Parts: sequence; structure tokens; C-alpha cells
Amino acid sequence: MTVVTTDAATPSQRLAALGLTLPAVPPPAGAYVPARRHGELVWTAGQLPLVDGVLAETGPVGAVADGGSVPAERATDLARICALNALAAAAAVAGGLDALTGVVKVVGFVASVPAFTGQPAVINGASDLFVAVFGDAGRHARSAVGVSVLPLNAPVEVELVVTIS
Repeated sequence: MTVVTTDAATPSQRLAALGLTLPAVPPPAGAYVPARRHGELVWTAGQLPLVDGVLAETGPVGAVADGGSVPAERATDLARICALNALAAAAAVAGGLDALTGVVKVVGFVASVPAFTGQPAVINGASDLFVAVFGDAGRHARSAVGVSVLPLNAPVEVELVVTIS
């Protein structure tokens, strides 16, 4: 995704200018909460690329012999879906998207084949969205980690730490 600049003043206006809306917060798949507020920070649990409660894709990122893999470009789109889910979870405990004032840290996990080294480019799908929604306040520290498998065979998972007003 190319970062789109907009004259919109608030995160919710910027999100709308991108033609996006926050989805419903996906329910947790275990004994945890989707997000937790602590002081002036909100930490999210890892968010998968769920759309209406269903994984948008499954399998590892990168080429595998049987063809059962997710192309890197598609995985970048999936990271953006994870980012939207993370924003929804954070906004739910903060009092809305406009209560979020910036992004501190992003951790992205990419289920990938051993030879795949493009994890940073995949997680750019999330990072670019955060900058588009928050402007300079969306620039963040980040880790992009390759793993052998993620929950439910998801290709990508994103965690988020944001500041609140």
C-alpha cells in the first residue's frame, strides 16, 4: 500500500478518507482479552486477518512445492486487515478511534517458509496503514518476525501498542 496523505484532521476522518471502517472486534480465541488499557497505553493481543470472523487466507507466506502458500503481496494486504482489527480492539477500550493519539510499537509475525526473508515488507501493510491514519504520530518502533506457524494457520498476526488521550 502506498501511504495516502489526506487533509482530514482526526484518525476516524483519515480512515474514512481511505474508504475504510473499523470492523467489529473479533472475539478472543482463548483466555485473554483483545486489548488492555494500562495508564496512557493500550496493548492489543495478536490480531489475525479475520474478516467477519473468518480468516481471509491460510497457510505460510512464500513458495511451497504443493502451491499451498500465500504470495507476499497478498500477505501485505492481510497485515493491513490485522492492523484494522488491532485498531478496532484498541479503540474499543480507549473510547473510540479518535481517543488513540499515536502508535508506539508494532510486532508483526509472518508464518513463512524457511527461505522467505520478506517479513518486513509484509508487515509494511500494517505500518503504512498506521501512518495513513495517524500521520507522523503513526510512525512507530517495529519488529517483523518469521515463524513456522501461527494460530489457526493464519499467515500473519499483528500486535499493537498505542497512546491514548
